[in-house]
Amino acid sequence: MPRRSSLKRSLTAIERAFADLERQLARLTKRARQAARSAARSAKPGARNRRTLRLTPKRRAQLKLQGAYMGYMRPLKPAQKARVKAVKEKRGFEAAIRVAKRLATR
Repeated sequence: MPRRSSLKRSLTAIERAFADLERQLARLTKRARQAARSAARSAKPGARNRRTLRLTPKRRAQLKLQGAYMGYMRPLKPAQKARVKAVKEKRGFEAAIRVAKRLATR
């Protein structure tokens, strides 16, 4: 008798495991279908899945100034960089760019 109850318990445990696997597979299938649907909806010829930056004219101007500043700062020596940074803190990017440009041409 002990063997039958042990066998019965084992079979019940296996049945539960299979039922659990079946539920998980069903969930996975559902998610895969949803992902495929959303990918098909968003996939346009030549489209990228990237957010587009919406820059205001003010922010675009700031980025241009920052890029110019960084470009002029790159070739400078550490002492020159410190001087330009001090100018930037006191008088802003435009003045710092003028100083860096002048130092870079020396």
